[in-house]
Amino acid sequence: MRTGFDLVTMGRIGVDLYPLQTGVGLEDVTSFGKYLGGSATNVAVAAARYGRRTAVITKTGDDPFGRFLRRALGEYGVASEFVGVSKQLPTPVTFCEVFPPDDFPLYFYRFPKAPDLDLSPGELDFDAIRAAKVFWATVTGLSQEPSRAATLAALEARGRDGITVLDLDYRPMFWESREQAREWVGKALEHVTVAVGNLDECDTAVAVREPRAAAKALRDRGVSLAVVKQGPKGVLAVDDTGEAEVPPVPVEVVNGLGAGDAFGGALVHGLLSGWDTERIMRFANAAGALVAGELACSDAMPTVDQVLRKLGGIA
Repeated sequence: MRTGFDLVTMGRIGVDLYPLQTGVGLEDVTSFGKYLGGSATNVAVAAARYGRRTAVITKTGDDPFGRFLRRALGEYGVASEFVGVSKQLPTPVTFCEVFPPDDFPLYFYRFPKAPDLDLSPGELDFDAIRAAKVFWATVTGLSQEPSRAATLAALEARGRDGITVLDLDYRPMFWESREQAREWVGKALEHVTVAVGNLDECDTAVAVREPRAAAKALRDRGVSLAVVKQGPKGVLAVDDTGEAEVPPVPVEVVNGLGAGDAFGGALVHGLLSGWDTERIMRFANAAGALVAGELACSDAMPTVDQVLRKLGGIA
């Protein structure tokens, strides 16, 4: 197995089926676009757009949708050598409804279980995980076994060596309760250097919703950089140098679902570039805005030049 990736992510993969008609419910949609999806996978795609060498640790079904996803990863420049295949479980499909500017209901078809939640510790390449400049894990990976054990084993293998990110990524439908999620998120936070989430996800992680208190609570767990997304109020980031609060970038929203993944890929690029925190947040906000203005997620991930144009040439 190869090592030395700029970024290795671990988590969801699936097929996104997005309606080509907006403003109507799924019962009235007549056609769909098919895209590579899954938050951890999209983050790897987003970072690859900036020229970063990326890979994703995940699992698909042994079916046509799984073959589509593997092909799509190659087309986006994301290594698929850590993508396993389940002989029993189907590749998951996710539908959404598109009601701009802020209503995008998601319908996950991950039954009886998604292959990416069937990853076990024995399937992981720990050398590649340790060698990655950035390792990115998600809270969803903690929601079921054996993925929970695999995610924690990967985080423990990193030992806070290098940049280790936990995407707080709380999806209530994957958990019995917020309290159950909080217990396992707490264990994961012991091993990461960066935590990223919105106000609701911070509430799940540390039982605090006020942005600065949430950032402090995350940092009290040993996190070096806490990134708190505040929606229309922008993003707050706190690290050892202080805090940076950056307003949102204006955009006419088409589909807001991929904005967070675009933000994540841009965050990784900024961290690897050695930028200061405020610059990273400005760049990541602009990347997220660009994707929010498009229907697709993976297809819409921007290049550096596109982000710079959105920022007016100032990064």
